[in-house]
Amino acid sequence: MRARSPHWVNSTVLVEALQRYEQNRLPRSMRLWVETMLDLDPRGPVQPLLPSQPHPSQS
Repeated sequence: MRARSPHWVNSTVLVEALQRYEQNRLPRSMRLWVETMLDLDPRGPVQPLLPSQPHPSQS
């Protein structure tokens, strides 16, 4: 059976995945998905993917 790929991603789920990626707490399949979606080099250092400050419009 062919693997299914999502057609859309909930932003809350994406933010959580990015946080866990930065903390190295994602399962391998999710880590590979994030690296593929964002064209990240898995051999390179983990760069912060999310801003450390909230966006000004979210105050």
